[in-house]
Amino acid sequence: MSKTLHLSDSYGRLSWREAGQGAPVVLIHGVGMQSAAWEPQIAALSDRYRVIALDMPGHGGSGRLRGVAALPDFVDWLHVALTALDLGPVSLAGHSMGALIAAGYTVTHQKMVVRVALLNGVFRRDASARAAVEARAAEIRAGVVDMEAPLARWFGDDAADRPVREKVSHWLRAVDLQGYATAYAAFACGDRTYADRFGDIACPLLAMTGEGDPNSTPEMSRSMAAAAQYGRAVVLKGHRHMINLTAAEEVNRELLHWLNRSATQEEMT
Repeated sequence: MSKTLHLSDSYGRLSWREAGQGAPVVLIHGVGMQSAAWEPQIAALSDRYRVIALDMPGHGGSGRLRGVAALPDFVDWLHVALTALDLGPVSLAGHSMGALIAAGYTVTHQKMVVRVALLNGVFRRDASARAAVEARAAEIRAGVVDMEAPLARWFGDDAADRPVREKVSHWLRAVDLQGYATAYAAFACGDRTYADRFGDIACPLLAMTGEGDPNSTPEMSRSMAAAAQYGRAVVLKGHRHMINLTAAEEVNRELLHWLNRSATQEEMT
């Protein structure tokens, strides 16, 4: 069920999807997507948990952030949103840009996060990857928006992925372009913002990506897991960037495993 709430004059409207009852699990999507991209996870997790999938600022039904925004501004938005929803400590999962927000929130508000899952997250890009993503961000800010390029990066040629690709294409083409440009600029520069603080993360951390993801690479997921105190990396063979959709059953299984483990259990495995 989709819901809305006015956060404040600064943050405007918050939109989210919610299902289930129990301990809260908060999901944050990536740039150009919306909360509907979490449909397989909402369906799988809401039998046991209260699942809240947020529309990121400038996406879905949520209002834009004002002016130029960096990753910490999105982290601040998340804190305002979770406070307004009165959720208390949560299990927090993010995909792509959502993973950057989730990681930043975990290191800055540790008492608010029980565990964190980072799907297709980016971490310390190398020089060539950084140059490429910053060039794309500059093009988007200038109004040059190529929606086919991300689809080509995110999906292979597998016919089984075509229905998912069509859904993702629809969400991309429906996005508010100013909100998209603001989020992409923060995404392009956010891979190092909180990287040096991963060692402070004392809750269970799951870092998961697709084996064929060229930008959110397996090496990045392994590095994030290694940097955290109780990190675990999972790499899904035969998949790229949209693993929560193309490998929904595997992702759901890993998320349920993550939700049922404590920091002590992570240390022992």
